[in-house]
Amino acid sequence: MGILTVLWEKWTEFKRDFYKITLASMISPIMYLIIFGMGIKVTSNGEPYLNFLIPGIVSMATMSGSFGAVAQNMSVQRLYEKALDQVMISPTPLWQFIVGQILGGSLRGLYAAGVILLLTSPIRTGLIYNGWTFLILLLNGLVFSTIALTFSFFAKSYNDAPKFNAYIIVPMSFLCNTFFALENMPAGFRQFISFLPLSQTCSMVRAIAAGGVPTVFGFGVLLAYLLVFSVISFLFIYKKKNL
Repeated sequence: MGILTVLWEKWTEFKRDFYKITLASMISPIMYLIIFGMGIKVTSNGEPYLNFLIPGIVSMATMSGSFGAVAQNMSVQRLYEKALDQVMISPTPLWQFIVGQILGGSLRGLYAAGVILLLTSPIRTGLIYNGWTFLILLLNGLVFSTIALTFSFFAKSYNDAPKFNAYIIVPMSFLCNTFFALENMPAGFRQFISFLPLSQTCSMVRAIAAGGVPTVFGFGVLLAYLLVFSVISFLFIYKKKNL
């Protein structure tokens, strides 16, 4: 019941700010498509660059949408609304509150990805999307929701949330196999970047779009990040650190 309550809160917030949320999820991807996709007339592995770019932008949308939906919201609730204090003295189990926040953030990210897929659907690229695609995007959203939840416990003020975005989301957006292939990066740095969750998400979504299948390794990396940051989040909230 606690999970459904949190999800209902997220749904109410989504309906209230529907136009703002939708517009925010569209602006950056559209700009990337115009600047990179239509401004750079190149090919990647014999395919049009748009075929490489669109899966990367879709994957990136789940990351930024999920992270943004949780990080800023949780920072405000924890620091100013004292919502976590109320949860702790309520009958709602803390784990249900945490799971609800993570699921709500991941669904927001999945919605952002859906918007991009809808916007790019008129472009005849021949890219394939199926159930595996949305499962991977949902899993990616879960990962970045847990990362956002963890980092929100480190926030000391409302202004810290944008800093986390600059430290985590912006570098991953440009480095993690979104706009340029990892093969073009220096050895050593390339291996490090390949183990980041967005890199694996882009690779798997791109493989499916080209008619291939996702890798077990990619799922393993995403599940590992999800497990690690979920445990950290639970430890923070149950030990009442930084709250």
